[in-house]
Amino acid sequence: MDERDHEGSGRSYVCYYLNQISSRGLPFGDNPLGYSLPSFLLQFSLVSMVTRLVQLILRPIGQPSTVAQILGGVLLGPSVLGRMMPFFAKAFPRKSRLVLDTVSVFGFMLLVFLIGVKTDLSTVVKSGRKALVVGILGFFVPLGLTGLVAFLLNEFLSLDHDVARALPHVVFILSMTAFPVVTCFLDELKILNSEIGRLASSSSIVCDVCLWFVTCIDFMAELAKTNSLKVIIGSCVSAGLFIIIVVLVIRPAALWVSHHTPETRPVKETYIFLALVTVMACGLAGEVIGIHATTASFVLGLIVPDGPPLGAALVETLDCFVSLMLLPLFLAVSGLNVDIFHIQNLKNVGVLQLVVLVAFIGKLMGSMLPLIVCRMPFRDALSLGLIMNSKGIVELAFLNEIKNHNIVTEEIYAIMIVSVVATTGLISPIVKFLYDPSKRFVAYKRRTLLHSRSNDELRILACIHQQEDVHSIISLLQVSNTTRDSPINLVVLHLVKLTARASSLLIAHRQRDKPPRNPTESERIFNAFKTFEQHYPGFFRVHCYKGISPFMTMHNDVCTLAQEKRTTLIILPFRKQWTSGDTMQSSRAYRHLNKCVFDQAPCSVGILIDHRIVKSPYVITEHSAFRVVLLFFGGVDDREALAYAQRMSDHTCVRLTVLRFTTPSPIEIVGGTERSKILDADILTDFKLRTQHTEDITYREKTVTSGMDVIMVARSVVNAYNLVMVGRRHGDSPIMLQLAKWNERGELGAIGELLAASELKGEASILVVQQQTRVWGLRDPEESTHLEELSYRLYCYLY
Repeated sequence: MDERDHEGSGRSYVCYYLNQISSRGLPFGDNPLGYSLPSFLLQFSLVSMVTRLVQLILRPIGQPSTVAQILGGVLLGPSVLGRMMPFFAKAFPRKSRLVLDTVSVFGFMLLVFLIGVKTDLSTVVKSGRKALVVGILGFFVPLGLTGLVAFLLNEFLSLDHDVARALPHVVFILSMTAFPVVTCFLDELKILNSEIGRLASSSSIVCDVCLWFVTCIDFMAELAKTNSLKVIIGSCVSAGLFIIIVVLVIRPAALWVSHHTPETRPVKETYIFLALVTVMACGLAGEVIGIHATTASFVLGLIVPDGPPLGAALVETLDCFVSLMLLPLFLAVSGLNVDIFHIQNLKNVGVLQLVVLVAFIGKLMGSMLPLIVCRMPFRDALSLGLIMNSKGIVELAFLNEIKNHNIVTEEIYAIMIVSVVATTGLISPIVKFLYDPSKRFVAYKRRTLLHSRSNDELRILACIHQQEDVHSIISLLQVSNTTRDSPINLVVLHLVKLTARASSLLIAHRQRDKPPRNPTESERIFNAFKTFEQHYPGFFRVHCYKGISPFMTMHNDVCTLAQEKRTTLIILPFRKQWTSGDTMQSSRAYRHLNKCVFDQAPCSVGILIDHRIVKSPYVITEHSAFRVVLLFFGGVDDREALAYAQRMSDHTCVRLTVLRFTTPSPIEIVGGTERSKILDADILTDFKLRTQHTEDITYREKTVTSGMDVIMVARSVVNAYNLVMVGRRHGDSPIMLQLAKWNERGELGAIGELLAASELKGEASILVVQQQTRVWGLRDPEESTHLEELSYRLYCYLY
């Protein structure tokens, strides 16, 4: 290849030598960097490794991957290593960059297509008034302010010609809030399905609609300036024809594939192949008719139904390669194009930074004012305003486009890239400091079974992962002793992993007028609970919700719904995964969900482990006996479990056994404060007095001296009862430390992990209970006062 500059044109031309793709190698006298393939492989490898290294270095200080990948490109480019080390200058010469740039743009085209697939346009219609106002003001306020400032600067200052020509485009870029940029930013901050995250996602989509509206007006104005009727008619007809083909031909075909692919089966490879070929064809058509390949691929992505089966299959096929390889390449190439040594005119720097600052303040004002009027806390409103200011790949794509059309110079391009990196880099740690979604889950009153009155409505949130979880939860509800005076208000939440969607979703289920021929998994789950409600009219009220979110932040949906519905108890199924050695484990993602719900829930929590293999629809009948055993060691969680067990004991079919573990003095079964031991003694005394004449309730004490004794008792109860209940947390003691060493994994506590282990080979279901831990302004009942310690010592002396 050879590089030449056409005299007076200001353009660079690259001449190719034929058959210069693969090198024969150094032994034959070839320079591999003079050939396309080895040069591209070297560049791609360097970009991938350096950007990943920079990302690892910047991650501890809270920098998003976008910033790290751009800085990786800047590091490799003429600004740093390319200037200091001759090797990097030879590795990335301009004459060999054509292949790298082409691949990066192709990767961006595929990324834009995936963004279109993940985008649900109905979000614009469903967006509340708040998101609509924030989106509109968040776009037009900075656009108006920066446009005014740019006009005044151009009128009253003798601006450089290049800056004056670039300012309208810079104003347009700074006013954007791109939906894909915001969702990626929220995902990295792990607040995608928080209250602010959902509002930011919806507002950014509204912002994008405003952007498309202004872009269409600008496009029509550019057409009008051509003064060529042939060009105007040709552009409008070709664009209209493209949209008609996409909407009336390709979309029905995509819907046909979705409707004819069962939810439990993968999409055929033939359909995936045809979809990918269609992406290429639409990209080509976009280049032919003048609307750009990325725009055409985005329009195509929008008409593909999001979610499973087709949308999920396309995302699963492309997302890994595009996100891990091609997206970093595009961002790094943008950094490679930056040469900070081109920044020489400080006046240009000042003018552009003033416009950037005005746009930043304008977007803050436009985003925050509606929220402050709606009395949102200032910190939350400020966090959303900062999130709406985040910049990323879409803004870089616009910058690269106007740079390729020679609208901005190398100096202006470098200034704008530095501004994008600095703005996004500062926003990320500030938002992390300002916004903590878990703070809103702190309840202002006790929502526990222990503190509920006997005639109170019991509010339960039942979380479902898969249809097989339905049976065990319905069985538990059946024995929860619902009455007309104390009915159960049941909220069912189907938790679905976020796939083939860009934004999370938490919506109430609306039953269709006509039963569908092929109901989805969510519909089958909700129908089972609705049937259960009809089987017990007046005793249960069922409300169904569906939450779609990433596993890492799925607990936000659970806690948010529990807070809104004033739930007393959250029930989560314990997901099982069979591994070698016949050992049962819960997958890491589900364990993370359970742990986060335990830590942040605004009420009590129960984890339900179902060991049974054969599952009938309803196991509790009028004449059956359901045997429940409570293992009582001591502590706040055991007291909460006892309160639930006592409610169950009022059911005519339940046979309850309370098994209290004791140890010979001076060994303690569990550690804890004197106050906690007083409360344990009080609740057990009260329980014995209330149930001493009831034949269906048995109270026994079991003396143990070691962890092995506890294991032996556990093995006996899992085979003799239908349900085993136990508290999650127990104070440290020699016996509990022995059990913790036996199974150190996790989130269920020492006894809970013991009972969940498949080595026990029991048929009983296990319910591990934790009492509410987050209550605003109330003293921890476990804390002892000096007077309470003296009272306990007196109690021990007397009894």
